[in-house]
Order: sequence, then structure tokens, then C-alpha cells
Amino acid sequence: MKFLTALLVVSISLFTPVHAEDYVTTHWKELVPEGYKPPPVRSQAFYDANPELANQPELDAPMVESLDGKKIKIPGYVVQLEGDADKVTQFLLVPYFGACVHVPPPPPNQIVLVDFAEGVKYEDTFDAVWVEGTIHVERVEGDVAVVGYRLTAATVTPYY
Repeated sequence: MKFLTALLVVSISLFTPVHAEDYVTTHWKELVPEGYKPPPVRSQAFYDANPELANQPELDAPMVESLDGKKIKIPGYVVQLEGDADKVTQFLLVPYFGACVHVPPPPPNQIVLVDFAEGVKYEDTFDAVWVEGTIHVERVEGDVAVVGYRLTAATVTPYY
């Protein structure tokens, strides 16, 4: 009888899916509602020649409301906001290197404010990262940019 019980337990475990935290890989274009076209990404040289255009565009850009509360995994670049000498606990996640620092911020629907209590090592913030967590549609107006999404991170890992 013990053998049959053990066999049943093993059989059930082999065919029952494991429900770990299921984060859905999300691409930046999925943060943009259908029909909305973000402005083009321009070089620093463009903004040097056109300083009057060097501010965040389309502050009223629409968000994808259906993302609210979803568990996602998204790649991006870190713009450090809060932390200490060893780790960063709050940052902006942006789709391309230099956004918010070297060139004006993208529209709010292309910036995610990330809170990560555990903190990401400072040295890991200079390359692309993967962020897993729960995203919320939330407008936050900060010193660096207006953002349209906020994410509480469960993990932040190097992209490469």
C-alpha cells in the first residue's frame, strides 16, 4: 500500500504544473496603447542643436490600463534615484541607454518607477537589467521625469 501511495504522489507531482511566481516577459511596446505612436528617439547632438526641444515630450501620453496589477519581467536601463554607496533602492527603468540623463526623458508611458527594497548593487546599474515585479498604472511626477507606471520589484538581475 505504501508503494501505491508513493507512486500516486510521484505521478501527481510529475503532471501538476509548478506555480512559482509567473512573471510575463513584457516588451516596451506593450506599455504603449494601440494607436499611440511615441515620438522618435533623437541623439544628444540633436538636442544640443535644438535646446528648446530638450524636455520630456507628451506628458499626457496614454497608459495601458490592463497592465495594472500584472506580474511582469521587463528589460531596461537604470536611472538611479535613491540608495546608498552600495545599492540602489529606487530607480527609473527606461528602454534605452541615456534616457533621462543624456537626452530628455521619453514619454511617461515609456518610464517605470521601480521600488526595490532589497536594492540592486550599484555596479550592476550601469548595464541593462531584467526587472521582475508587479506593475501598476500610476502617474508620478518627479524631479527627473513624469512616469506613468510604478513597479514593486521582486528581483533585479543583470540582462547579460
